[in-house]
Amino acid sequence: MAAQPDVSVIIGAYEAMPYLIDCLSSVEAQTIGPERIEVIAVDDGSTDGTGEYLEEFAQRAPVHVVVIRQENSGGPSGPRNVGLDKATGRYVFFLDADDRLGPEALERMVAMADRAGTDVVLGKVEGVNRSAPKSMWGATVERTDVFSSNIKFTLSAQKLFRRELLERHGMRFDESLFTGEDALFTMEAYLRADGVSIVADHTCYYLVGRDDGKHVTRSGGYTLRFDSARALMNLIAEHVPAGGRRDQLMVRPFLVTLLPQFGPKYLTDSEEVRRHKFELAAPLMDAHWTEGVARRLKVHERLRLHLVAEQRPDLLPDVVEFVKAKKQAAALLEKKGRRLYLAYPHFRDREAGIPDAVYLAEPREARAFPGYRESGVDTFVRRAVRKARSVWAARGARAAA
Repeated sequence: MAAQPDVSVIIGAYEAMPYLIDCLSSVEAQTIGPERIEVIAVDDGSTDGTGEYLEEFAQRAPVHVVVIRQENSGGPSGPRNVGLDKATGRYVFFLDADDRLGPEALERMVAMADRAGTDVVLGKVEGVNRSAPKSMWGATVERTDVFSSNIKFTLSAQKLFRRELLERHGMRFDESLFTGEDALFTMEAYLRADGVSIVADHTCYYLVGRDDGKHVTRSGGYTLRFDSARALMNLIAEHVPAGGRRDQLMVRPFLVTLLPQFGPKYLTDSEEVRRHKFELAAPLMDAHWTEGVARRLKVHERLRLHLVAEQRPDLLPDVVEFVKAKKQAAALLEKKGRRLYLAYPHFRDREAGIPDAVYLAEPREARAFPGYRESGVDTFVRRAVRKARSVWAARGARAAA
């Protein structure tokens, strides 16, 4: 009887040529050794030769390869679940067919999981012709969790998971979601894991931008983003009691999934789409938007989401235009202590009725604005106040005309 492999590499592939060639080569080149790996590749109804190339690779590769060919499922969740059902390794790693592994990726991640006894291992990700998450790679960490680190900002599935954890909790990808399904799966793994490790001293994963623009994360309409946000928010609420720890995690779906729907694209949306976005957001804001979440955001982020929560589509375009233009926000100094408020649109506008607290800035955020100096804040404030008042007075006059 063959020994149990250390890692089952699960590859869901759809129309993956020619990227699949480098992907599989990176698996073949792993320093962990071919006898410690199995590859489970699922061709999801490709018509570009992906399935044929997988079968050819299986015939000649030194690693054990299982190829499954099926009708197109419409998303990445189905193939990943098929792969999970077939996996026999102690760990599983989900590799996208258009990406590739660093040469020591699996060896380092398995060694880390075995040494630290952790259930999830993140390997450093580097973008190739596309952006990649950065804030969590400052140092290699043997044991952390989702509350003590920035790992909530990398919820892609390309991580090493202890298979026993997934089987114990019956974890699978939600096939009803067509975007954000990996965020749901990975967040649940973080929350259930007995520790998470970070390998930051070796690039383990190369996130490749496709020239044809067919990468799965670039597809899907705006309604799918709301579905994704709702699913992740509900998962967090289910697993984490109300309070600071829940608020800390809720920042992620609000900031990464929901807020972009009320960014620059909103300015070009039709009135119908704008109205629909507010309707879709309303139950999410009612259920999960709290003072604790708001306090953890920057002023312009908090302000936009406050307007969404208060159902004020009439005020939002001014704010989005202001942020898009990257104008210098003015600031006001509260008489009590040295509180600093960034005077984005509608600040202290009686008709708008937005609380001052929405505009309250942390010192680090305020220092990022041109003209601010810790020692000269009073001068900066007076100058900024005059400028802001004149700008908004002029806008009001034009509107009245």
